Amino acid sequence: MDDRPLTMLTEDHFHPSVAARHRRIDAALWDDIYVVGDVHGCIDELRRLMDALDPSEDDLVVFVGDLVRKGPDSEAVVEYVRSRDNLLSVRGNNEDKLIHNRKELDCLSAADEAYLESLPVALSWEDALVVHGGVDPARPLAEQDTASLLNCRSPAGGGYGGPFWFEGYRQRPRVFFGHTVLAEPIQTEWAIGLDTGCVYGGSLTAYDYYQDHFVSVPAAETYEERADRKVLEPENVDI
Repeated sequence: MDDRPLTMLTEDHFHPSVAARHRRIDAALWDDIYVVGDVHGCIDELRRLMDALDPSEDDLVVFVGDLVRKGPDSEAVVEYVRSRDNLLSVRGNNEDKLIHNRKELDCLSAADEAYLESLPVALSWEDALVVHGGVDPARPLAEQDTASLLNCRSPAGGGYGGPFWFEGYRQRPRVFFGHTVLAEPIQTEWAIGLDTGCVYGGSLTAYDYYQDHFVSVPAAETYEERADRKVLEPENVDI
């Protein structure tokens, strides 16, 4: 991206629309860090995943966005995350739709809406970067605006036809992402994909950053149907 040390990612590494919404974390303040995939209002699965992780107040839990919409209880998920100091989320494309009035959720309070508006678009620590959609490997990070980081999937077309951005991404920072629904999480040296389709009857997945392993809980039910062609099998991806 450039020759500055990636342990020093700062606002000037980002597009201006992202720089104002980049949050830098001091990893040394936390005993462990977990990164969680798209929740989409699945509060029961979120509670079960948190029970499985059992984070202490000295552990940080970071969400890749899309806390809301499609699932049974977006309000409860937002309340759960925003009421705990050691739980943080980036903005997903579904939060962005609410913020810009492209979609509506009547269940959310004014405080909930203000919380969603406050979410960073990018969050980083050490050489890790959390965004909702992804990073286009063909362009410098500083040229990728908010819409790109929220929605990046297949840079050539945006859908599930591929090729996918993480197939060609071979650089630092290591990117943690959601948005692209996966049958199983994706793990490479360069990227970690965590949206395992909980709201579609899959699972809710977290990655333990220091222990380098995944923790998942199965969905209690299928809350929204999704075509098989829109659930990516990692073995079909060139990573």
